[in-house]
Amino acid sequence: QVQPKESGGGSVEAGGSLRLTCEFSGDTSDTKYCVGWFRQAPGQERQGVAQIYTGPVTTYYSDSVKGRFTVSRVYGKNKIYLQMNDLNPEDTAMYYCAAAQRSCRDSWDDFNYWGQGTQVTVST
Repeated sequence: QVQPKESGGGSVEAGGSLRLTCEFSGDTSDTKYCVGWFRQAPGQERQGVAQIYTGPVTTYYSDSVKGRFTVSRVYGKNKIYLQMNDLNPEDTAMYYCAAAQRSCRDSWDDFNYWGQGTQVTVST
């Protein structure tokens, strides 16, 4: 099992950029994981944002962030980035990093290891 931890959130004006970081510790030396980014705004349900596999490269993005967000990994380290460009107020949410002990797929279900979240606020 792994313990994700998010960082890099903050406040930014519309059109700006932020880069979130997910670092995770635990039993990762011989195990591949799908790492997902999720977000949840007040009064709304949690939604998937992006996924990346720690094995052979596979990525997925929600339609709302395609072309603006990029998920990447640091090889040899338990670190995942979420580069967020052209932010708008609709991106305001608590962002979570999660992991699943499997390859990634076109689904946002069955992530069982979660971080505590980092707040992203985009002002007008």
